[in-house]
Amino acid sequence: MTTVKNYLSLVKFSHTIFAMPFALIGFFLGVIWKQNHTIPAVPYYVFYGLPFIGVLICMITARSAAMAFNRYLDRSFDAKNPRTAIREIPKGIISPSSALRFVILNCIIFIAATFFINKICFLLSPVALFVVLFYSYTKRFTFLCHLVLGLGLSLAPIGAYLAVTGRFDILPLLFSFAVIFWVSGFDIIYALQDVEFDQSQHLYSIPATVGKTKALHVSELLHILSAACVIAAGFYGHFHFVYWIGIAVFCGMLIYQHSIVKPNDLRRVNLAFMTANGIASVVFGVLVIADLFLN
Repeated sequence: MTTVKNYLSLVKFSHTIFAMPFALIGFFLGVIWKQNHTIPAVPYYVFYGLPFIGVLICMITARSAAMAFNRYLDRSFDAKNPRTAIREIPKGIISPSSALRFVILNCIIFIAATFFINKICFLLSPVALFVVLFYSYTKRFTFLCHLVLGLGLSLAPIGAYLAVTGRFDILPLLFSFAVIFWVSGFDIIYALQDVEFDQSQHLYSIPATVGKTKALHVSELLHILSAACVIAAGFYGHFHFVYWIGIAVFCGMLIYQHSIVKPNDLRRVNLAFMTANGIASVVFGVLVIADLFLN
C-alpha cells in the first residue's frame, strides 16, 4: 500500500482533476453525436461503457507516464531545488530505474487501451505519447514550455471525442484550445516560484525570461483566450443556460487566481494553482455535461 501511495505521489495523481473533466466533456459530446447518427445494435451500457473505460485508462496512463517521465528526467534539478528536493526520486523513495519502468509500463497500457477503442485512436497513440513526454525536455531550450504542457493536456477532450466517434469535430477542438490556453496560463503562475532557480540552472520559462510582472500579464492574456474559446464553444454548440453558469464559474476562478497572486507576493500560488483551477475544471465540466443532457 505504501508503494502505491508513493507512485500516486510521484505522478501527483490529484492533479488529474485538471484534465479529466474536459475529457468527460469530449466523451459526452461524442455520445450526443453518436446518438444522433447511430442506432446501437447492443445495449447502451455496452455501446458506451467500453469506450468510457478506455478513455479513463488512457487518461490515467498517459498522464502518469508524462509525470513520472518528467520526474525521472528532472531528478538532478529537483535535487538542487529546495522546493522540489522532497520529491520521491531525490529523496530516494523511488529509484530512477523504477520510475523509468513505471513510465514504460504506462505507455504500453496506454497503447493497448487505444487498440481496443478504435483504429484512429490506436494510430494516433504514438503521437499523443510523444507530445506528453516531449514536454519534459522543453524547459531546457524554450520558454514556450508552458504551451507544450497545455498542448499535452488539450488532447483530453478531442481524444475522448475520437474514442466515441472516430472523427474530428470543431466543438471538441474548441474545448481543446481552451485547455491549451488555460493550462499554459496557470503553469506560468506556478513557475513564478522557481524564477531564480531556473535562471541559475539556465532553464527556460516565461517568468525566468521576461520577469514575474510581465509573465503574469502573459498568463492573463492566455486566460482571456481560454475564456474566449469556451464562450465561442457555447455559441457554436448552441448550449443553454446551465452551460453559461459553468462559464461564469470558470471565468470567475480565472479572475480570482489573478487577484490573489502578485509579482511580489507568491504566498497563495498553490491556492491559485490547485484550488481555483480545480474548482474551475470540475464545476465547469459538471455543468457542461448537465447542459448536454438536460436540454
